[in-house]
Amino acid sequence: MGKKKKENRDAISEDYVRLAKPRKKGLKAFIFSRFMVMAVFIALQVAFIMVPVIILTSYTSHFLALQTCLVFCVLIYLFSNSMDSSAKLTWMVIIAIIPIAGSVMLIFTQVNAGHRLITNRTQEMIRQTSSAIPQDQQTLNELKDGSGTDDLVRYLNLTGCFPAFKDTDVEYFPTGEEKFESMLEELKKAEKFIFMEYFIIEEGYMWGKILEILLEKAKEGVDVRVMYDGMCEMSTLPPEYYVRLKERGIKSKPFSPIKPILSSHYNYRDHRKILVIDGKVAYNGGVNLADEYINRITRFGHWKDTAVCLRGPAVTSFTLMFLQMWNVDEKEPEFSKWLEYPGGKLPDKKKQLSEPAEGASEEGQQMSDGSLTVKEADVPAEAGQSEEPEINGYVIPYCDCPLDGYKVGEAVYMDILNRADKYVHIMTPYLILDGELQQAIKYAGDRGIDVRLILPGIPDKKNAFALAKSHYKSLLDSGVKIYEYTPGFVHAKVCVSDDKKAVVGTINYDYRSLYHHFECATYMYKTDCIQDIENDFQKTRFQCREVTYETIKEEKLFYKVMGRVMKFIAPLM
Repeated sequence: MGKKKKENRDAISEDYVRLAKPRKKGLKAFIFSRFMVMAVFIALQVAFIMVPVIILTSYTSHFLALQTCLVFCVLIYLFSNSMDSSAKLTWMVIIAIIPIAGSVMLIFTQVNAGHRLITNRTQEMIRQTSSAIPQDQQTLNELKDGSGTDDLVRYLNLTGCFPAFKDTDVEYFPTGEEKFESMLEELKKAEKFIFMEYFIIEEGYMWGKILEILLEKAKEGVDVRVMYDGMCEMSTLPPEYYVRLKERGIKSKPFSPIKPILSSHYNYRDHRKILVIDGKVAYNGGVNLADEYINRITRFGHWKDTAVCLRGPAVTSFTLMFLQMWNVDEKEPEFSKWLEYPGGKLPDKKKQLSEPAEGASEEGQQMSDGSLTVKEADVPAEAGQSEEPEINGYVIPYCDCPLDGYKVGEAVYMDILNRADKYVHIMTPYLILDGELQQAIKYAGDRGIDVRLILPGIPDKKNAFALAKSHYKSLLDSGVKIYEYTPGFVHAKVCVSDDKKAVVGTINYDYRSLYHHFECATYMYKTDCIQDIENDFQKTRFQCREVTYETIKEEKLFYKVMGRVMKFIAPLM
């Protein structure tokens, strides 16, 4: 009987692999779901904490004295805290409305209840690998061209280990479908290891086709590791899913799985999307592993997403990022074995030139001092001379950890905005700005930079959409142009500037990404694909409706009211 169940669980549904039954939907399924059980247990813990407060209210004079003292101390702490000013204002409003409960909530979040261990382990992983990938000094010297990119590299290496690389080819995918097809081809070539770290994995066609290859590669002896955020166990995957993967030779673990214990650590999610194959190829971008990301199913109209594929030395940085997260709960962390780029560097063009091409004379070879003869330099292509296409530009993969005190994601976006000469074009699903980032966008617009934003036309979360709209008028006042993608939902996280700089990754323009999530992205400077990114932005823009003062006036009352109501708690979203 057990064997039969296991066979059914592994059954191929039409043309893709499934390891679990589809989740049941409906009110009954929700009531008896794991999410509801967790919510009940956590609610009971909250109630237990609040019982003493309720008891104290019967002693009015004592209660008021305690409340005044507590609120006074909390406000002093709040003003001296380094948190964002918008967050401080939000906490002040909450404490003003519910003094005791608000103060307790603030204290609870600030003492890092439930996640000191993981904070310390994460910081230890960063410390151990702070010099794992040394910065090539010649590359850094080449970046001293007045663009400020060298300063950015120094900052990124201060926050972790994020050097700049040359000789890395970057391919841009304007849709999730194109990234998916490329992933399948590259996964089939894997020989040593496959590292996958994704915020969302959901069983369906996309994950099923990928899983089919992973299972085959695991049988061949390839080291396959899959890591996904623990929230998946509440929404898309069964709690024991990682066990099912392990039973089939795939090392797997959820990051920070939700447990029936009250903890502020659940606020910090692994929002990254990384795939590394043999240290040779890496994928990064907004595309998760679920069918809506490749428009196999429709949820909010057409799903617009983007990604990049790296081939070359910069892939090592994504290998390191994955290993840092993987080793957080490992007793014996392992790094060096996986950080060597297989085969050394990319093909050496000088060495290729030194080898006599078919049909070329001895006079056309490289001289002993390394110089090229005139005849070699003039060898026509038809004479048999072959050379790898030149790889231009610099690539800087980086990540953002919410536990280290640095706001890396926001700092990179602000650096691009503040240094732009002509334009900054942005695609983002959410626009929930703190004071600093909003001012940076407005300042760029005020000084004449062509700043344009593309946001969803069909939202996935109406409250987040309302908050985005609450920024519209202020941004329009500074000359910023805003567009909403009419075919559906924009999930892309793209920033491109001056045909020279671009970022593609997982980092949204909202508090979740900038303050609370583990994130990652690829920074590009003068790479060939930057023009592809700008072309995609323009193509997408022509499928959008432009936001104007008139459209803001005609906006639905729901969004106007919701935006104002939600704005004061935006930093907590």
